[in-house]
Amino acid sequence: MPRPAKLFNRDFLLLWQGQSISRLGIQAFAIAMLFWIKHATDSATMMGVLMMLSNLPAVILGPIGGTVADRYSRRAIILASETLNGLAVLSLAALMFSAPDATDIILIWLFIVSLYGAVVSSFFNPAMSAAIPDLVPADRVNAANSLSQSTAQIAVFIGQGIGGMLFRLLGAPILFLINGLTYLYSALCVWLIRIPQTLPPRAGDWRAQVALFKNDLRVGLRYVWSTRGLRELVILSALLNFFTAPIIVLLPFYIEDTLKVSVDWYGAMLAMYGIGSVIGYGLGALKLAGRARSRVMITLILVEALGYGLLGWARDPISALALALVGGGVGGLVGILITTLLQITTPGEIRGRVFGFLATIAGSITPIAMGLTGIVADALDQNIPLIYASCGAILFALSLLIAMRREFRMFLAFENQDAPALREASAIESQNRQ
Repeated sequence: MPRPAKLFNRDFLLLWQGQSISRLGIQAFAIAMLFWIKHATDSATMMGVLMMLSNLPAVILGPIGGTVADRYSRRAIILASETLNGLAVLSLAALMFSAPDATDIILIWLFIVSLYGAVVSSFFNPAMSAAIPDLVPADRVNAANSLSQSTAQIAVFIGQGIGGMLFRLLGAPILFLINGLTYLYSALCVWLIRIPQTLPPRAGDWRAQVALFKNDLRVGLRYVWSTRGLRELVILSALLNFFTAPIIVLLPFYIEDTLKVSVDWYGAMLAMYGIGSVIGYGLGALKLAGRARSRVMITLILVEALGYGLLGWARDPISALALALVGGGVGGLVGILITTLLQITTPGEIRGRVFGFLATIAGSITPIAMGLTGIVADALDQNIPLIYASCGAILFALSLLIAMRREFRMFLAFENQDAPALREASAIESQNRQ
């Protein structure tokens, strides 16, 4: 199947709008989950443990999900993932409607559904990241990422902006119901599209298939770890994930206990971050290349770390909203630049594995951070400003150290004509490591 000749083709448009609707439902689920747990348990530790468990599958299964995305139909993986997630969330909504007072049972099932959804997403995310470049012209990948993330963030913005109010007015069961239905709508959109993909030949028996699968895993890992500069990017991503985890986990406590405002401000904070992200995603459509891209990305990463630290000093909601706007813009632009950089530097036949290993390595310490966050917060009598300021300062210092490495700056400055040299150097280094 030939590569599409235009950005706004039927298949990309269907996938794009289906994912935007699905993201809206995901935000409804996330807000309902966070505040239901807070109101039911008032425990930062419980919230941290749940978020830790929700992130563990991506760490453990990321490479497997990426390898599956390279060896099997990415369309089938995406379709199955959306359908299974939708059915799981609908079962949670049904439980809450039928037994609203069974708090312990609901909490257990909420943990199960969250963990199950994370397992499914470990296969969904690499398949999505690997599929997008094959749905648009080669020179429009950057624009496709920007457009996809921008519209998805608009859906997130709407969901987060009114999520707190909807939780107060409608309650968790209805928000879970909405999420389940949006998953199924997205699955319908995926059922109607085609995703170009050249699949490797199937082995004869299951032993041969297992051997090939293991070899695929090794190839993907060697590529990620031997590509100069990519190593540093993965390490930096892990640090970003680790030190931003406390910001996410403790945000409901920051809103109600530090800023001393209502739950509606949680939605306002996330909405402001969403507006900033839309701006950042829009700027991601600009053609930044070479040293200009490298300088911009390093500057933005340092600004992002500084912003998280300043959030700890904010004591009024207006200042917090301003920092959320800047943080969203910076994070959105950095995310687009990193995603596009990985897509253009990675051969299509191993693209799923690279994104899978990135999710595993970069996210490997995030569940630990989430689990520790609740424990540390309770031990410090929920001193959220101190935790925020400390995380920002440490992240800034570590990011600066990585940015000083020449290999990292060269990788960020990658040009298309550098691809053969980059892959040849990676192959030589990989062979030397064997």
